Amino acid sequence: MQLSLFSEEKNIASIAMEELFQAYIKCRRYKRNTTNALNFEIDYESNLVTLCEEINNGTYNPGKSIAFIVNKPVKREIFAADFKDRVVHHLIINKLNPLFEKEFIHDSYACRIGKGTHFGIQRIDRFIRQCSQNYTKDCYVLKLDIKGFFMHINKNILFEKLKVFVYEKYKEQDKALVIDLCRKVIFYDPTNGCIIKGKQKNWQGLPPDKSLFHSPLNCGLPIGNLTSQVLANFYMNGFDHFIKHDLGIRFYGRYVDDFVLVHSDKEYLKSLIPILSNFLLFTLKLTLHPKKIYLQLYTKGIKYLGGVIKPYRIYIANRTKGNFYRVIIKINDVFKNEDIDKQKLSKFLASTNSYLGIMSQYKTYNLRQKILTNQLVPIFWNFFKLVQNEDKYLKVIMRTDRRQI
Repeated sequence: MQLSLFSEEKNIASIAMEELFQAYIKCRRYKRNTTNALNFEIDYESNLVTLCEEINNGTYNPGKSIAFIVNKPVKREIFAADFKDRVVHHLIINKLNPLFEKEFIHDSYACRIGKGTHFGIQRIDRFIRQCSQNYTKDCYVLKLDIKGFFMHINKNILFEKLKVFVYEKYKEQDKALVIDLCRKVIFYDPTNGCIIKGKQKNWQGLPPDKSLFHSPLNCGLPIGNLTSQVLANFYMNGFDHFIKHDLGIRFYGRYVDDFVLVHSDKEYLKSLIPILSNFLLFTLKLTLHPKKIYLQLYTKGIKYLGGVIKPYRIYIANRTKGNFYRVIIKINDVFKNEDIDKQKLSKFLASTNSYLGIMSQYKTYNLRQKILTNQLVPIFWNFFKLVQNEDKYLKVIMRTDRRQI
């Protein structure tokens, strides 16, 4: 067994085929229609058996990733791992996530069940109400951001922290295998031999600190991998505890690298900026973004996670509304100029309902109705119809009584 890194570990157990199958089912739920997933599913039983053998005999190594650029909600570089590697990512997270959840503070919001953007917005709104004593006292909001966060996560620091954590907290016999898988995933460089989807010019305008192609040596996790999202939370966990417990900050929340502190004393919040900056720099090798420091009285409002939090009301951010309008324009253009197939209809359905779901978390019923009825070309409704429940939740569904064009 090729596990020399952990040769001191005795009685190394194997990863069970049942665990790998559960990881495969979870992975398939989200990526079933991709080319990689379909190729894997053609003979998934044989592929899973081979993958299980590779993991247990130490020969597993990540394959090539596909690199591409997305422009919404902001311009980002994405690395899509091979489907086989995604199964491994789910396997790792299935094993470690229950242990992470016991360690994470309540108010870290990313990639956690029931703690998404809506939860984060509601929590910051609650912090402001509590700190201002229901808007009767002054309180201030400090919002900070980390420069090039994912691209500057130090792999050596992350792996050492994770290895210690697994040794202390993980009690199963396959501990050495789990650590070895984590090592391979963390230190894998997706830029090596990656397949570029799209054109090189798509990277134009992307700042170097937002690209793995420009990351410092042994730094950077690819945006797009489940392990990157969860391990980023783990990487920042010590920072969270430093703020909550060492500094004693009651009103604090973080979503990935975007974090907020609320306090009644503006000068005290200002004094924390160099303290937080030093902790990040010397402990995690990360840097606060100098152009993204926001410190204001709560009445000025705060943009956070797609919402604008103001006294007595939370508004949807203009950028989110603008993105929805742009999606509508693109859908209309396709209906006017291209042939429509099942794949395009499914994509339209998913993107439309995604924005309707986001907007439903705000008081936007009239706005949603207006966009759907006034902005979409009439031919759209030959294929879809609009339904709503008693809570005025709007949803577009495929017509079963499809009208002929």
